[in-house]
Amino acid sequence: MLYQVGSYVSWAFSLATLIPSLAVGARRLHDVNKSGWLQLLGLIPILGWIYLIYICAQPGDTGDNKYGTAPAN
Repeated sequence: MLYQVGSYVSWAFSLATLIPSLAVGARRLHDVNKSGWLQLLGLIPILGWIYLIYICAQPGDTGDNKYGTAPAN
């Protein structure tokens, strides 16, 4: 019974953090002038993960890009 409660709590936490995680990922990709849809590369094991880490580690654009103005520093 305790296992079922823990399972429901884990599922609820995962669901509650899914949308904010996608929003933060899209914001970071937009900051480096890439489409938020590139997050789908995370579905490709190892190579997709490495590429996403590489993209997210790049410095953001200092000026405006096609996704809007640069965030305030």
